[in-house]
Amino acid sequence: MSNIIMRTADNVMEWVNYRAPGLMPFYRKHMSEYYAPKNFNLWYIFGILATVVLVNQIVTGIFLTMHFKPSAAEAFASVEYIMRDVDGGNYIRYMHSTGASMFFIVVYLHMFRGLMYGSYQKPRELVWILGMLIYLVLMAEAFMGYVLPWGQMSYWGAKVIISLFGAIPYIGTSLTEWIMGDFNPGDATLNRFFALHVIAMPLVLLLLVVLHLGALHEVGSNNPDGVEIKKGPKGNRWSPTAPADGVPFHPYYTVKDTFFVGCFLIVAAFIMFFAPTFGGWFLEHDNFTEANPLVTPAHIKPVWYFTPYYAMLRVVPSFFGIKLWGVLVMFGAIVMLFLVPWLDKGKVKSIRYRGTLYKIMLAIFAISFVWLAKIGAGPGTDPVETIIGRVLTFLYFAFFITMPVWTKLDKTKPVPERVTMHD
Repeated sequence: MSNIIMRTADNVMEWVNYRAPGLMPFYRKHMSEYYAPKNFNLWYIFGILATVVLVNQIVTGIFLTMHFKPSAAEAFASVEYIMRDVDGGNYIRYMHSTGASMFFIVVYLHMFRGLMYGSYQKPRELVWILGMLIYLVLMAEAFMGYVLPWGQMSYWGAKVIISLFGAIPYIGTSLTEWIMGDFNPGDATLNRFFALHVIAMPLVLLLLVVLHLGALHEVGSNNPDGVEIKKGPKGNRWSPTAPADGVPFHPYYTVKDTFFVGCFLIVAAFIMFFAPTFGGWFLEHDNFTEANPLVTPAHIKPVWYFTPYYAMLRVVPSFFGIKLWGVLVMFGAIVMLFLVPWLDKGKVKSIRYRGTLYKIMLAIFAISFVWLAKIGAGPGTDPVETIIGRVLTFLYFAFFITMPVWTKLDKTKPVPERVTMHD
């Protein structure tokens, strides 16, 4: 029986290869003959997890658009219809909402791994920049999708965030009205956000993902040791010209990734079935109430993955009644991430061979970001919390601004010539 299956598979592959001869070289280049470092650890699974979540968001989003109506009068009711009357609609909606938060969880961990192991250093600067563009588009996509259910937090969140553009001198008011399509969020806002969320942003996101993976496969993957396997000795059991410290991505890492994808899906399914709102972090309680322009929620805040930047916006004081500085700080926090490849002057890539100074600074950065997220999710009325937020914002920017100094002063350990297999 197995021989019959093998022969059938070979015949199908031969049939396809004869009619599309370009597919097999593409498959070999990016799968069976793409040699990845053999010392990948658990930190290297988040790229494939992000891809799995992206597919989930696209597929579930397609089903949601079949019943969603992008108008201020019908949007909230259509979501309720999906949840209550469409067969399996509640599962599809929760798969999409849970998937959005899981997307940002794996992306943040993926980015943190890049900072840990220096995956942004030469020759992977373009890989990092494309990854950051993915992050930027993902935030825009998530914000527009968050507005669509037209709950209380959707409406007021859109009003607050879009109104930030009003802080821009001279053109701010006109720009705000142009984005909303009106003086307040309404039908025009929903229609354009729906079009951008469903068509434009996913296309841009898919293009950037393809470019990100293409750029990665051209220069090769980094590894926990920061050793360039392409520059090392050649020859392994698969090819005399392949890196000696590399293994074919398929089947070695596809099998490993499949196991971790299964574990990840179990966790995601548990959240979706038993705690889809995750205590108000994944879906705010106010968003289960229809948008009302006349009733302001007691506490307006964005979803958790935006709260670090929202905290920065909130804790920066206005000077001369101008809130522009908070807006600049918020967007500047994202811009700083783009500059990391040129700010890091370290002689080694991996945290394994960095000195104590780098580890302390990275730990302070991570703690600052998480703590800012907590502050941004709070009511913002505690003056002590505001002072703490300002200190954390200072530490966040200090990490990047002083990076050229402390990465150059940091004492490093000798990097091995070949990869090591310890975790």
